[in-house]
Amino acid sequence: MDKNDIIEQWFLRYSDDIYKFLVYYTGNKDVDDLVQDVFLKALRSLDSFEGRSQPKTWLLTIARHTAIDHGRKKRLRSWLPDKWLTHLQSEEKTPEEILHLHEEQQSLYQAMQHVKPAYREVLILRGIKGLSPKETAEILHWSENKVNVTLHRAMKAVREKLEEEKKEMIGNAI
Repeated sequence: MDKNDIIEQWFLRYSDDIYKFLVYYTGNKDVDDLVQDVFLKALRSLDSFEGRSQPKTWLLTIARHTAIDHGRKKRLRSWLPDKWLTHLQSEEKTPEEILHLHEEQQSLYQAMQHVKPAYREVLILRGIKGLSPKETAEILHWSENKVNVTLHRAMKAVREKLEEEKKEMIGNAI
């Protein structure tokens, strides 16, 4: 089986997982280009894969690095003068998309965007994607113990953020 066939099979099997991971990680629904980049990078470096981990874990590691690179590029764009950016489209959600998000999901999503990146990564991989501590540790290059401790701290931070938002809503209503 050649490289293209392997990547095609992995794409059919794991593209939804990669897509969802990138949506949660970036906070943006428009991640099709990033998904494509992940599989192109996987194709280019398939020789270095050599079955050292599960394909899904390897692809999620590539997705994580792709999202980090994308974030860096996005920050760089924010430093450039506006006239250089006129041809770029906004990656922000439209008001219609925001309205369609369920209130609880939107609160959770916003709370996750305000915690440390390491917390967000572990919440996505363990809590949302349902990966094992071992798989998460492999993707993040951490120990399993660090994954478990960080998950606990991340859940606590999100809980505190949600409670903070709830108090603000009550205060604003009064």
